[in-house]
Amino acid sequence: MSLQVEKLEKNTAKLTIEVPAEKFDAAVKNAYQKNKGRFNIPGFRKGKAPFEMIKKMYGAGVFYEDAVNEVLDETYPDAAKESGLEIVSRPEIGVEQIEEGKNLIYTAVVAVKPEVTLGEYKGVEVQRVKSDVTDADIEAELKIAQEKNSRLITVEDRGVENGDQVTIDFDGYVDGKQFDGGKGEDYPLTIGSHTFIDNFEEQLIGKKTGEECEVNVTFPAEYHVEELKNKPALFKVTVKEIQRKELPELNDEFASEVSDFDTLEEYKKDIAEKVKKEKEAAAARENENRVVDKVVENASMEIPDQMTAEETSAMVNDYIRRLESQGIPFKQYAEITGMTAEKLGEQMKPQALKRIRTRLTLEAVVKAENITASDEAVEAQFDKMAEAYKMDKEQIKGMFAGEQLDQLKEDVAVQEAIDFLVAEAKLVD
Repeated sequence: MSLQVEKLEKNTAKLTIEVPAEKFDAAVKNAYQKNKGRFNIPGFRKGKAPFEMIKKMYGAGVFYEDAVNEVLDETYPDAAKESGLEIVSRPEIGVEQIEEGKNLIYTAVVAVKPEVTLGEYKGVEVQRVKSDVTDADIEAELKIAQEKNSRLITVEDRGVENGDQVTIDFDGYVDGKQFDGGKGEDYPLTIGSHTFIDNFEEQLIGKKTGEECEVNVTFPAEYHVEELKNKPALFKVTVKEIQRKELPELNDEFASEVSDFDTLEEYKKDIAEKVKKEKEAAAARENENRVVDKVVENASMEIPDQMTAEETSAMVNDYIRRLESQGIPFKQYAEITGMTAEKLGEQMKPQALKRIRTRLTLEAVVKAENITASDEAVEAQFDKMAEAYKMDKEQIKGMFAGEQLDQLKEDVAVQEAIDFLVAEAKLVD
């Protein structure tokens, strides 16, 4: 095997690999042995037709694809290693010469890890995120507790008001005809939640239990059902029940029922302590993000398109997997939202690019500061993983060897670089 390396623009390179004819011919014969059972040749039992007869019937290239794949699997990894390049993408393969009895020549266009030029990274100045606890924070938490412990009271002496929960039957019409999905019975609707389109909910205000009414709305231009976009619709609605939400009074009795404290003041104090911890943790994360963002902003690099495309694809696939793990098939999600994998990719591309720039910058800091993952830090990471996955630590450690362990150490070193940058940064109020 021979190799030529050509540097291209924007951190890409082309490897030209030439494979001896005998190796390619052997791969063709292997492809014949694996696939000959698929061919029906008159005069021969299935799977017994000679190699030359199949070539004559189906063309000389009938086994080339499988043969090329075999040769690629055997030769590309060695060629990539021999190139001395730090390749960060899958290869884009092109076949330059393919014929039995001749050397196979193919090319592999790859993205190469970009060089990063660090700008100012030690002592960067960013606006500090504060973690002060305000009365409004405590009131918000109390409000959540009240909402959780509220009860619904049936209303009979008045019409619907904003904030009420109503039970309705409805039947929708577009162009005078009922449409799919436009009918519902005993449907619970909170007025003011904007669950329904347009101003549907507002038109129920003032209506009383048992009252029938007509509601006129227009479907939005971005509605997920194509034939309903921008269409005016008439809904015939019956208000079957009106309920108002009754919040418990904030007093010592409430505090004793929803917490481990006897008085409201003690409960508030506990809320304040918990909110402070949460805000401090959130502020630390945001301060860290601001420092890292500033260091990345100060760095310069040229990202290959293939690198961005692969990161974007990985993010899209991860999003789809998370959807489906929640029982939502992507096909169904796409039909409801009008989203496609391509649109999702376009939306995620800026975030993918940011992820790449951030990782490369932090790796450059690791190199510039000679940061290595200490044994203690690696052990601490194993402790975190064992706790997160509820597994034995030694069992977790057994999953990491070779490249996996090296990657873990790189990740730990990157986190230590982040800690270093935050410690060096100037947080100003």
